[in-house]
Amino acid sequence: MSGQAPRAIRIDAGAVSVPARLNDSPTASAIWAALPIEAKAETWGDEIYFGIGLDLKAESPKAVVDVGDLGYWPPGRAFCIFFGPTPASRGEEIRPASPVNLVGQVVGDATTFRKVRAGTRVRIERS
Repeated sequence: MSGQAPRAIRIDAGAVSVPARLNDSPTASAIWAALPIEAKAETWGDEIYFGIGLDLKAESPKAVVDVGDLGYWPPGRAFCIFFGPTPASRGEEIRPASPVNLVGQVVGDATTFRKVRAGTRVRIERS
């Protein structure tokens, strides 16, 4: 599967609409196959997450991520969008509640997600 074209997606959350892409990991492939996905956003510091109903295993999970990273959090069966420090962060790092599988990256300015409040409807679809 490696070497395939990046899988372009769009994440809509209220007034925010951001392009992103999924990587070629098995976790990202399972998410791609399940699209479109709709859920209600939860917030945790500068992170949005929401359950997506997929029960996937940990896959080289990362304890610290970068601005714009998209992750899958196995304990919560949740899709995560990271755009700044969380309550678990030390200093400026971005630390999920527990390690996540990296599944992709926001294309452009991920900090626009700061406008999104808990309870906002989020939709991820192929673009």
